[in-house]
Amino acid sequence: MASLSFLFATVMLPTPSSGLTTGRPQTEHQLDDVTADRDIITTEMRRVLMNEFSLWYPLSLDTVYGGFYSDINYRWELEGRQQKMIVTQARHVWSASNAAVFLNEGGNLRTVAAHGVKFLRNIMWDRTYGGFFDLVDRRGEPIRENGQIVKRAYGNAFAIYGLSRCYRAFGDSIALRLAQDAFRWLEKHSYDALHGGYFQFMSRDGDPLTEGFGRTPPKDQNSSIHLLECLTELYRVWKDPLLKERLNQLLRIIRDTLTTDKGYLTLFFRRDWTPVTFRDSSADVRERNYDFDHVSFGHDIETAYLMLEASEALGLGKDTTTLRAAKKMVDHTLRNGLDRKHGGLFDGGYYHRGDTRPSIVRRTKEWWAQAEALNSLLMMSELFPDDTMHYYDKFRMQWNYCMRFVIDPKHGGWYWGGVDIVPGNRYSPKGSIWKGNYHTSRALINCLRRLEK
Repeated sequence: MASLSFLFATVMLPTPSSGLTTGRPQTEHQLDDVTADRDIITTEMRRVLMNEFSLWYPLSLDTVYGGFYSDINYRWELEGRQQKMIVTQARHVWSASNAAVFLNEGGNLRTVAAHGVKFLRNIMWDRTYGGFFDLVDRRGEPIRENGQIVKRAYGNAFAIYGLSRCYRAFGDSIALRLAQDAFRWLEKHSYDALHGGYFQFMSRDGDPLTEGFGRTPPKDQNSSIHLLECLTELYRVWKDPLLKERLNQLLRIIRDTLTTDKGYLTLFFRRDWTPVTFRDSSADVRERNYDFDHVSFGHDIETAYLMLEASEALGLGKDTTTLRAAKKMVDHTLRNGLDRKHGGLFDGGYYHRGDTRPSIVRRTKEWWAQAEALNSLLMMSELFPDDTMHYYDKFRMQWNYCMRFVIDPKHGGWYWGGVDIVPGNRYSPKGSIWKGNYHTSRALINCLRRLEK
């Protein structure tokens, strides 16, 4: 593993790219400007991507207890308890596998992915009851929550996601079998045969917590969209009829039930998909419950991409219903969640009763939402090159924002959030159980694939 940093620092060079029209009619001179602009962005994105992987690996590999370290400070030093969550562990497997294909680098990154698969199989998978543990300590001992071991559909989804991508990248049959086992476990313990979709919480032995866990309701958009994401990845390599049925159903639930008429996702639901809302409560109650009831612009713009990805994997052809829904989500985000002065997406909005537009209730701008915006905006610029939303212009604005306020020019990597809003983010952790390289590397690679066509 010692040669990994050297490899990433030296082998990859910027690739020239061709022009892409923006939403506005352009002269020949303007097209030349766009081409030059694309080359600059491509070069910058390549540099950021390569730096990203050289910083994460081999630093994050725990060669003593397995898996990946979680806690990394702003100077890229290991610092903290190093608990290990299934989400982050699996995301490293996905990111390494995905980058290995894009960079045509099957050596070091394959070793990184295999290191992660071994930890998922030997430590995170519950050999007694099946399913993946949600959180373990550094040595791999499961951590209890409120006195019990709780498993989550969200965490199992990311395990399926990473393992499926590893199989697609390297043909690792062990990874595929484990992904299939996880899907079957979710089908048995998490799937709601009455109302559709999946319960987020389960006991260790797999009993679904149909009323939720603690104050958190039993179903939500975040686990649903990432279940959609993982089933999409698994279906690419395993054309199982039941898997296809579940993927199709989940796409329809997210598109037609979770998404409001305005074009944003409701966050939490009861078992029968009744939305959880505090809109009619007092201002104090609403504010105390924003975690359960607000507009999450980052999730909305990410879901637009995930829905279209699922539709493509299902072979739905010209799925205009999903395309319209995805565009509506992106447009709602741009109209209501974009900081038009500095750039970047705000983290949260709220539709108070009678409002035609949401108020911004969380002005912070977390790193993952900024990365997902890059991906979806460039995607929309290709799907709708002449649209009045001018997606490519907004993509350029978003990348400029990331370079100025989210990507660390001194130490490398991405701040927790934009320093235009929270200057102290310069000293925020580069890694945690919630922060890895999944959102950023996926966005950069997807954008580079489009820019370099």
